[in-house]
Amino acid sequence: MKCWLISDNVDTQMGMRLAGVEGVVVHKYDEVIEALDKATARDDIAVIFVTKILTDLCRQEIAERKLTLRRPLIVEIPDRHGDSHISETLSRYVSDAIGMKIG
Repeated sequence: MKCWLISDNVDTQMGMRLAGVEGVVVHKYDEVIEALDKATARDDIAVIFVTKILTDLCRQEIAERKLTLRRPLIVEIPDRHGDSHISETLSRYVSDAIGMKIG
């Protein structure tokens, strides 16, 4: 099973590609929805990473897919536009994932 990236910028795409994650760069609402449709239709993709800006652009549609699709897992990731409070961001991700506040 593979991971796939839907990004709003080439920098994030290049960084993820170095880690072995392929993907696409899109900017508009319709492009994001098309990329999600294509990625969710593939049997070999287990996780789709979507940058925060694109998640904010299509929040409702992504939330619906998270609730209705068994696979793939759709994960919002920070990108180069993210805040510099990385420890707070990581703590929030872990708290959200396990359902408990840490630290």
